[in-house]
Amino acid sequence: MKNKPTKLEKYLFDLNGYIIIKNAISQKELKACNEIINDYKLLKNGEWKDYVHGHNYGGKEGLNLQQIYEAGKPFEKLIDHPSWIDHMLEFVGGKGTFDHEHGPLFIDENFANIRGPGEAIGIHSGNPEGIQRNHYRYQNGKFHCSQVNILVALNDIGPGDGGTVVIPSSHKSNIQHPEYKKNYMKKNEVSSAENMTGSIEIYLKAGDALLFVDSLCHGSAKRINKGERRIVVYRYGPSWGFFRHPYRPSTKLLNSLTSFQRKIVMPHEKILTPNK
Repeated sequence: MKNKPTKLEKYLFDLNGYIIIKNAISQKELKACNEIINDYKLLKNGEWKDYVHGHNYGGKEGLNLQQIYEAGKPFEKLIDHPSWIDHMLEFVGGKGTFDHEHGPLFIDENFANIRGPGEAIGIHSGNPEGIQRNHYRYQNGKFHCSQVNILVALNDIGPGDGGTVVIPSSHKSNIQHPEYKKNYMKKNEVSSAENMTGSIEIYLKAGDALLFVDSLCHGSAKRINKGERRIVVYRYGPSWGFFRHPYRPSTKLLNSLTSFQRKIVMPHEKILTPNK
């Protein structure tokens, strides 16, 4: 059964730019996802395993497993998972408008991230940047967001584990944070997101999910504990959007999806496929 956003969730999303969905995926789903991650975690930057790509930005932000929905059914299910798909439809919005011309939503990037001791990603984004991809708007009783992210914890993330850091309500701020340093992708340099005034670190239990609009100023704390932090992120936007990176879903994946999932993964399919 789908989990529809409550009135309180809508209020908190508008107020803070994020909500937490407890127990978003089941223990069975969690186990299946982690077993697959175990098979891919040895990928190095630039290496491929099947249709999954090992990737990072050249710094200390850990390993991204890009196109993780190509890794099997457990990750395919996350495309339209009942715990958050109605939230995405509500918060991305656009129903009954041109935004739905090719489909209800579009995932422009999806990845798992594995991060070890000393690794983090610095604080970034925020409304003052004015980026169209990060656009946030609420008008006439409806949300209109260009990108809303779901971040699922695949293991417990507590103090010292490198939790996601957010600055609540920064998706509406008109002024750049005076402590902001745009260095989150510089090699071997990580800004201390957790030390910025007004920031909070989000702790999650395995299976919990953080849902946030991408214009929210966010990053992560540096992991200081042993072991690794595992998350998976799917980024949703309107169907007119396009891929952030030069990845495309494989024919194998598209053929395995439901028609609804396929519209989310590749709403441009009819446009990009030549007429026969």
